[in-house]
Amino acid sequence: MCSYGPMSEAAAQALRAVKSQPKATLLAVDFDGTLSPIVDDPAQAYAHPDAIAALGRLGHHLGTIAIITGRPAMTAVKLGHFKEMTGLESLVVLGQYGAERWEAATDHFEAAPEPKEISEVEDELPALFAELGLTGVRIEHKGRAIGVHTRELDDSQGAFDALLKPLRELASKYGLHLEPGKNVLEIRGSGIDKGDALRRLLADTGASQVIFAGDDLGDLPAFEVVRELRDEGHPTLLVCSASEEQDALAKISDLVLDGPQGVAEWLTELADSLDTAGAGSR
Repeated sequence: MCSYGPMSEAAAQALRAVKSQPKATLLAVDFDGTLSPIVDDPAQAYAHPDAIAALGRLGHHLGTIAIITGRPAMTAVKLGHFKEMTGLESLVVLGQYGAERWEAATDHFEAAPEPKEISEVEDELPALFAELGLTGVRIEHKGRAIGVHTRELDDSQGAFDALLKPLRELASKYGLHLEPGKNVLEIRGSGIDKGDALRRLLADTGASQVIFAGDDLGDLPAFEVVRELRDEGHPTLLVCSASEEQDALAKISDLVLDGPQGVAEWLTELADSLDTAGAGSR
């Protein structure tokens, strides 16, 4: 059973609103660290199967389910097995912080063109690593972004700290943005974040209440949008997938869960409650 501390009255009210009007609800979820565990090889970060099963059940109740991720959208689709899950026929996956969009209903994918500056940054990285005396740093070309991973190094935090300033300067040189994460520094195009992506989803769907779940600094813009909605009187619920590596979201969340396992358990509980409510209304 998933356990967590007491929710605020505003959050409890939001959960009651979700259960009473599920079709008016947008559930938006981060991928890495929320649906999937953080692992050394990002290509092996498959979503927790219980979480995906729960999302499939929730798809029969909620108005919209969306994944908002820094990953390329089609990578998240593959690692989440979203095409195979019954109940997710209307899923929307926004990848690269919203620069890419995949819709399950039509299997349609669209993406903004890759900035040429991304490849130029990638070309400079080996010399930078050599200058800093770092070996074994993994580079992940993500299309519209470059991920610099330190997780596999003996001193992962030391390498992360050593790279933070020079990578920020390199990103600035090319007019790009640096996004720190859990043992990863991501350089991507400026001017778009998960908050922007969430706002567009809200405009598209007309949802009146929102649940957002995330785990890392890249989710902060979406958290800020949800908090703004709450201040405007909309029922909202913020969920943190907590870890020892990053706790920035825990202090501003309504629910703090124990990583992807805790998220999977809570999503299952939510699906159970909506199944029960649906059965009772028939």
